[in-house]
Amino acid sequence: MKNLFELPEPLPTEELFETLQTFPSGKLERIVSYGQVTPAGEWYDQEQAEWLVLLQGEARLNYADGSETYLKRGDTLLIPPHRRHRVSYTSTAPPCIWLALHFAQPPA
Repeated sequence: MKNLFELPEPLPTEELFETLQTFPSGKLERIVSYGQVTPAGEWYDQEQAEWLVLLQGEARLNYADGSETYLKRGDTLLIPPHRRHRVSYTSTAPPCIWLALHFAQPPA
């Protein structure tokens, strides 16, 4: 990939996950969302921490504790390991472009 903002044509019907770099303790990926959300009743519960930046678009994440985070272009977020969350909204105009860094968080 030469440009993070370059989108495939046509846009896929499924979220697009592209690994940009792998590391011994994690990976960096680009995610393109175009209205996709986490299916009802499903939650992400990840072993690793996830730091993300929303490069384009708008999105909303909901957490199992009932809280939520709204993201717009340029916003960053750190999701600790095992914080159950789901994506409840992603914009279509423009599509969301995320950078997500998944990494092993050292013990406290």
